[in-house]
Amino acid sequence: MNDRQFAALLGFAFVAAWIGFSFGYALLCLVGAGAFYLLAGVAAGSVDLGELQERITGRSSNMSGSRAR
Repeated sequence: MNDRQFAALLGFAFVAAWIGFSFGYALLCLVGAGAFYLLAGVAAGSVDLGELQERITGRSSNMSGSRAR
């Protein structure tokens, strides 16, 4: 188990304990695990937030020369 997987497990356990094991909030547990997994990736340097933002928005941060005439 690597650091990111362990952080995701901790996130899942934290959210599960926080909501008191209610079955209706199982999806919230998965979201918490994903958030902790992402944060561990950022802390380890394996996730580039700039690249992630470009993927989500579909735009490049380098706008020079992007218009062809």
